[in-house]
Amino acid sequence: MKYLPINQELFVLNRERYRKELKPNALAIFNSNDEMPRNGDQEYPFRQSSDFFYLSGIDQAKSVLILFPDCPIEKYREALFLEETNEHIAVWYGKKYSKDEATAASGIKNVFWFDTFESALKEMMSLCEYVYLNANENPRYSNPVPCRDFRFNHDLTKKFPAHKYERSAPIVSKLRLTKSPVEIELIKEAIDITAKGFDRVLNFVKPGVMEYEVEAEITHEFIRNRANGHAYYPIVASGPGACVLHYIENNKECKSGDLLLLDFGAEYANYAGDLSRTIPVNGKFTDRQKEVYNACLRVMKEAKKLMMPGTTIDKYHAQVCKVMEKELIGLGLFTEEDVKNQDPAKPLYMKYYMHGTSHFMGLDVHDVGTKQDVWQPGMVFSCEPGIYINEEGIGVRIENDILITENGNIDLMAHLPIEIEEIERLMAH
Repeated sequence: MKYLPINQELFVLNRERYRKELKPNALAIFNSNDEMPRNGDQEYPFRQSSDFFYLSGIDQAKSVLILFPDCPIEKYREALFLEETNEHIAVWYGKKYSKDEATAASGIKNVFWFDTFESALKEMMSLCEYVYLNANENPRYSNPVPCRDFRFNHDLTKKFPAHKYERSAPIVSKLRLTKSPVEIELIKEAIDITAKGFDRVLNFVKPGVMEYEVEAEITHEFIRNRANGHAYYPIVASGPGACVLHYIENNKECKSGDLLLLDFGAEYANYAGDLSRTIPVNGKFTDRQKEVYNACLRVMKEAKKLMMPGTTIDKYHAQVCKVMEKELIGLGLFTEEDVKNQDPAKPLYMKYYMHGTSHFMGLDVHDVGTKQDVWQPGMVFSCEPGIYINEEGIGVRIENDILITENGNIDLMAHLPIEIEEIERLMAH
């Protein structure tokens, strides 16, 4: 891991909060993520399961966390099973966690090697009544490849069909919604690294550079500042590509007169930053680009005012869309009369603004949480309105990360350039 050590108290507290939600005589099992094959003899860079990391702080594959508060065998009340470093692993890949290192990272005193897990599990299963199984229940998750948790859950329920099984995901998701002070500091670090990437881009972009060169500048700045890398595939979309919401080809030339839509974020200690900015390739917005940009920026500023405890994504987004509708009328894209005659199931604004305004953020850039969850202090959201005018080849998205507080919100990216004048001044080189 490139990031600095995290105080184990974060993970100790997270486990304590989780245990309070368990039924009596319950065993909870959490698996680390898989190492995923890339080609013949290569694997993708490892990324830990967010739930597993949240409860353990362990950033390594082939690991299992056990929480069994009522276990009569004390050593299994809270236990960690890890792959032991053998001579082959040490020579070819470097050593894994030692038991002492795992305890220092997680706060878990009982650490065992993974090759003892099967026998220990049989013993624990004979002593428990309930078994809490974990699974990725993020509403956005969709993948035909069964991950480690799913495979493990399938096998365990076949071997032990008489136990009473419960879901961990609703508990962990509820806990992860609200960020602790330590988590907020980690998110701020991810944001600060993201900001450095944006500063670098402002000094680099000019007509003739390729989108992938811009991506390379961002990646360079992320890695040199201890980021894991990107929190998601970066979007570097110039000209018409900016109207493709998840454009990730990043292979076009940035041309004078075009806008460049940037959507990227650093991942630090597995926590995400998420930034969107739209800048002129030649350093100067045209009059029409200014109109569209400022319209989007006004929507963002009004949206931020609505971000407070007690609302939900559904309620909030509906309010933002009303603001957006007025701005789109102001841009001449349709009229008030057109709105009166529109199909309510297909509002006119959706042609130019077809995505949500905000999503939960944390260990996942699109973090756990539903559009119906009531907002509470400590939650972190993106705020990212966009205007996409295909027929004009103009796409603008502006995004900051927002912390909900008792009295409203704090813009965690307020220090980043966002006004047209700021961007043009910084690009004048």
